[in-house]
Amino acid sequence: MNIENILFTLPGIIIGLTVHEYCHALAAYKLGDHTAREMGRLTFNPLKHIDPIGFLFIVIAGFGWAKPVQFNPENLQRPRRDKAIIAAAGPLSNLVLALVFVAIIHGWWALLVSSDSSGRAVQTVGILLSRPFIVFVTVLFRAAAINIGLFIFNLFPLPPLDGSHIVFSGLNLDPRTEYMIMKIGAPLLFIIIIIQNRTSLTILPIGRLVSAILGFFLPQLG
Repeated sequence: MNIENILFTLPGIIIGLTVHEYCHALAAYKLGDHTAREMGRLTFNPLKHIDPIGFLFIVIAGFGWAKPVQFNPENLQRPRRDKAIIAAAGPLSNLVLALVFVAIIHGWWALLVSSDSSGRAVQTVGILLSRPFIVFVTVLFRAAAINIGLFIFNLFPLPPLDGSHIVFSGLNLDPRTEYMIMKIGAPLLFIIIIIQNRTSLTILPIGRLVSAILGFFLPQLG
């Protein structure tokens, strides 16, 4: 386990999970349910959102979870639609975060390549390529990758991921049927992830999709 890699990765994980869960809570609150707010989840405090075991799994195994945001569908004006909106709010927040990180990296790169050969520009280049800036850009790059991964992963229609809640809202399943699928879905998802991590079999091509998206937005970084 590389401690430096973990330190570079932690900010992206913490920010990604916190904003993801906050946006679930915010969406539920805006749609009329105050359950998450009353439980203290309408906050950017990471300690309110991060599950210790799930967080440890993300750091060590590359996948994990946060504390799920609870809401009462009976408080929603249009439950089917609103449940889908609440579910989508989390992954979409990760996409927005990733784009913000990418934009900042683009700004750093633009300053770097726009410098000319004057003494002042050379000094600017030296600052932009100094270790603090390189560390900062590395953290941003990892954070962008993590949040794109969270966006993609959570949209897969596998219980208990957000994508399954979006799909179930459209199907309007019987509550008992939905509960049974959810109960089976979590162990199945774990099995899929374990098989993928232990073998060369790619079931959920998250890594490839993340690399492709980052390569599109940041081709200059390879």
